[in-house]
Amino acid sequence: MLQAYKYRMYPSREQGTLLMKQIHACRFVYNHSLEQKIRAYEQEGRKLSCFDLNNHLPALEEEHPWLKDVNSQSLQSANKNLDNAFTRFFREKKGFPRFKSKKNPVQSFQVPQHYRVNFEHGRIKLPKIGEIKTIFHRFFTGKVKYATVSVTSTGKWFISILVDDGNPEPEPSLISPGTTIGIDVGLTDFATFSTGENVANPRHLESSVQRLKVMQRRVSRKVKGSKNRQKAIQKLARCHEKVANQRNDFLHKLSNQIVSENQAIAVESLNVAGMQKNHNLARSISDVSWSTFFTMPEYKCRQYGKTLLTIGRFDPSSKICSKCGYLKWDLSLSEREWICPDCDTHHDRDINAAVNIKTFALQVQNLVGVSGAERAVVPVDSPQ
Repeated sequence: MLQAYKYRMYPSREQGTLLMKQIHACRFVYNHSLEQKIRAYEQEGRKLSCFDLNNHLPALEEEHPWLKDVNSQSLQSANKNLDNAFTRFFREKKGFPRFKSKKNPVQSFQVPQHYRVNFEHGRIKLPKIGEIKTIFHRFFTGKVKYATVSVTSTGKWFISILVDDGNPEPEPSLISPGTTIGIDVGLTDFATFSTGENVANPRHLESSVQRLKVMQRRVSRKVKGSKNRQKAIQKLARCHEKVANQRNDFLHKLSNQIVSENQAIAVESLNVAGMQKNHNLARSISDVSWSTFFTMPEYKCRQYGKTLLTIGRFDPSSKICSKCGYLKWDLSLSEREWICPDCDTHHDRDINAAVNIKTFALQVQNLVGVSGAERAVVPVDSPQ
């Protein structure tokens, strides 16, 4: 089973210069190869493969001698990443590949092989860089794959190592209503569970937005290109980084708790990008980071042998009574509580939605023959 391990690196000043040179070279090769592919297709109707791009690297190194000081396999990985980007564009419609900018908040390059990890001395040896001091907060065993070296806008260096431990992915456990939990996400409460529990929205961005505005005004008042402006930008970047770290820490801890305590998790697929077009809620939706949260249980369930169930975004989970199945079409977003006209059951909107998400997910699993999921027939009243 493949698993990535991320560590903090502390390169010297000379090593930091060499690492930045690797990043600039890989970005240059990626952009040059993207330009060549676009030009070849527009002028000749020809598609350049990754093999063609790698064959052009020696000529590119002769034209730009500074590329010879960089690990050649890292340059080839840049072409491979570009080829994978085009594959995703044609097969999955993920968007046409774009040119990389040096202003991106996170810059990175890959090292496919020929690097060494020394846990005993706390060092990682990279080709043409040397041994770099690294803090190993956890260890691994298995066959190492490629490594990804990255630097943040605040100048912090990290390395992510992909490891194959040789063990197969655990088989998912049988699904049953008692070991399944439904989760409904929101803005007032970050998550509401079908058990009736809820998790408050920490609102990390809202608590720091005033400080961010002050830092941004300080940046705008500095002369462009001055050292004082660079210092102000660094302070602003550290403030943004703190908010991102707080958010990721909260999401990881919550997703770990959910996956460890349940055999199956039922969630609702949301069109987050479409919801962010509402300018009144865009900042709050971005702060709550639903998309990132949904991806975490997905890979953690595969890692621990759990099951992630997803229902459609158009299923009326909030408007259906979880007791009798009555469909209240006129339920507005402002109504946080409502009483079912058919069975007189008092509902909390979010808890009722979480229960329905769990019920809908178990129904689908029962249709495809998953043992343990009892199908519940939910009557639905047609609109008048």
